[in-house]
Amino acid sequence: KQLTAAKGQQMDDKGRAESGLSSDWAELTHECLTNILSRLTLEDRWRGAMFVCKSWLQACKDPCLNSVFDLEIHFDSSTESPLWWTPEFERKVDAMLRSVVDWSDGSLTEIRVRHCSNRSLSLAAERCSGLQVVSIKSSPNVTDASIAKMASGCPKLRELDISYCYEVSHESLALIGRSCPDLRSLKRNLMNWLDPSQHVGIVPKEYLNACPQDGDSDAAVIAKFMPHLLHLELRFSKLSAKGLALISEGCLSIEYLDLSGCANVTSRDIANASSNLKNLKNIKKPNFYIPRTMLRSFAGGMSLRSGRRIYFSSKCICSPPLPPGQ
Repeated sequence: KQLTAAKGQQMDDKGRAESGLSSDWAELTHECLTNILSRLTLEDRWRGAMFVCKSWLQACKDPCLNSVFDLEIHFDSSTESPLWWTPEFERKVDAMLRSVVDWSDGSLTEIRVRHCSNRSLSLAAERCSGLQVVSIKSSPNVTDASIAKMASGCPKLRELDISYCYEVSHESLALIGRSCPDLRSLKRNLMNWLDPSQHVGIVPKEYLNACPQDGDSDAAVIAKFMPHLLHLELRFSKLSAKGLALISEGCLSIEYLDLSGCANVTSRDIANASSNLKNLKNIKKPNFYIPRTMLRSFAGGMSLRSGRRIYFSSKCICSPPLPPGQ
């Protein structure tokens, strides 16, 4: 009987403690609650804290918790899925970004996301003039229209990543360059068009086939309107020696240059360009693996199309020429 009574008392004490804890949390000031929620990840807030109660939901909407919208960690830690390229997934991403834009009350400074569209990006450009970082790679429905709005509405932009955004042209890049003098980092990478097997079954075939062809137009715009760039990525760009030379003449401050997979430039082209870039600290050269099926397109180390000599090694081909049909 004594044991039963003791257990009953413990249960009563536990119940009162839990009740007191609930009461204490409910009585937290908005400032204290936002301070606590700021220590959670974005995913934890969106998947957990928002659903606790109305006061927590309102706290999660505080502008101080919505100055940065970063889903890149989630994308990087997950295996790419064909579902990411569906309209349904894009609508979900757009809905999240539009919500953050509303809740930020104009204080949003960083966007790191994928698979958004003009619907959300245009809203961000219109309402968040203090944007400094915009990373929207793999967004097939982001076009020149929203990038133009960003150029006119976000003059403080410092970093822009439009990798795999094939509907963004050199024309809107020119607008960004003219209107955003603080731009220091540009990432304009393309998918591996030399060996697209890694994307097959994930990225829609029609989008793979829409790979931009004129890398020199991008290069000319970058050279003319983005002279203060420090970081430039052009992986698998189809720019030629001419385009690379323009960049080396117009962007003298570049410290990091990524030319991985740029099949139309040779080692000599890169050496000539690098000689102008006195601040260059790191350069990724276009050395990459060529599938066996493509090796059949070459004879005696000579490109059948361009006649330029290439050099084979056990792991890579240096300065590879254009494959047939490109």
